[in-house]
Amino acid sequence: MDGREAWEAVTRRGALRRLALAAAGLPLVELLGRWTPGAAPAPALAEEGTPTPGTGGARTVIEIWMSGGPCHLDTFDPKPEAGRDFCGPLDRAVPTAVDGMRLGALFPLLAAQASRFSLLRGLSHGNNGHETAAFISRTGRAPGERTVHPGIGSVVSLMRGYGAGYDSLIPPFVVLTTPLGRVSEQGFLGPRYAPFVTGGDPARPRFTVEGVVSEEVTEERQRSRRDLLSSLDLLGRALPGHPALERFDAAGRKAWDMILGDAGKVFDLAAEPDPVRDLYGRNTFGQSCLAARRLAERGVPYVLLHSPGWDTHKQHFEAMRRRLPEVDRGLAALLQDLDGRGLLGATIVWCGGEFGRTPRVDWAPPWNGGRHHFGNCFSWLVAGGGIRGGRVIGASDARGEEPAGPPLHPRDVHRLLFRLLGIDPDGPLPNPMGLDLRVTEGGPPAGKGPLDGLL
Repeated sequence: MDGREAWEAVTRRGALRRLALAAAGLPLVELLGRWTPGAAPAPALAEEGTPTPGTGGARTVIEIWMSGGPCHLDTFDPKPEAGRDFCGPLDRAVPTAVDGMRLGALFPLLAAQASRFSLLRGLSHGNNGHETAAFISRTGRAPGERTVHPGIGSVVSLMRGYGAGYDSLIPPFVVLTTPLGRVSEQGFLGPRYAPFVTGGDPARPRFTVEGVVSEEVTEERQRSRRDLLSSLDLLGRALPGHPALERFDAAGRKAWDMILGDAGKVFDLAAEPDPVRDLYGRNTFGQSCLAARRLAERGVPYVLLHSPGWDTHKQHFEAMRRRLPEVDRGLAALLQDLDGRGLLGATIVWCGGEFGRTPRVDWAPPWNGGRHHFGNCFSWLVAGGGIRGGRVIGASDARGEEPAGPPLHPRDVHRLLFRLLGIDPDGPLPNPMGLDLRVTEGGPPAGKGPLDGLL
């Protein structure tokens, strides 16, 4: 910053000019960085990640994140023999298409797809706090450090994103349809690697407000709105060629391309035949699974389907009777549809939450049949991308209270997924602090991991 710029930074005129730029929507952190003469810019990442040859040739991850923690006894690790205090009214398991593999009673459709997925039982991290358990499960790292590590979706966005040959207006990390809220997905990687959260509800008709179908906003009307906004851009005319405004305008052009171009059509489920939409279920979860399949077809590296509402301290079984049939239908349809379209081999599907829920049911008021946080033992489902189906890795004891044998850790799953994506889990993780970090923290070498039997 030269003398003139330093003076401008502290004058009334300079202050007003910067506030005007901030009002225009420019990044406030960038603008505030110019208030102090000689302020150093934020450090940049050394470089984008570079993929390395992997095991399975996967190009996309579809993660189904059941926020709040689904109970393993009701889903992927049923224990009907444990009795009412552990199973409640869901006191039976359903056999699957794979001999010896059972699922919870409300998963009959998924049971028919068992040869397409594998189950991970006996996962454990021992943490019962939503935020800390989510951090462990999404980063594979222990909480409590000063470093805010990125989640797996943002790491994949870095390693498989724009710096690694990904060329699309659709961001490399998409969340359907609401943010997770528990952790910072991008961590120290910064906003470039944050997820694009779609919002909305894919199960409702297009152009809805509180359930009422409004007048359709045609492409012509959208273009006229864009032209009107452009005509009102007095700041752009007053500061032609300003680099910050140029970046702002470039982002705006990309946004309009998403709205008016071909890229945004990936979110238009009306383009799908009714039988396909019916297969997934005409509800938010099912139609989000369908949207995830469409994003996988476009080669989006990471798609996270956020399914909230699994924090069932009260009236747990009433909630399960509503929620589990939707998951059963949507997830079974997703696996069947991906496989039928030749996409399952290139698409990893991962389903789970930050922890499980207490195997012993809390019948006392005010819980009235609830389950609480449980990080000692839980289960996830994995499929596709080179993962062998029909396997069960790990186990829990007779009541699902502890792992039976060496526990699995979320980090083990991350290492598997990274390998299948062609990302070295032991490779360097670029970061703005210049620290010597690896993509995953610790873990056995390739060929000696607890999940190698899935390859």
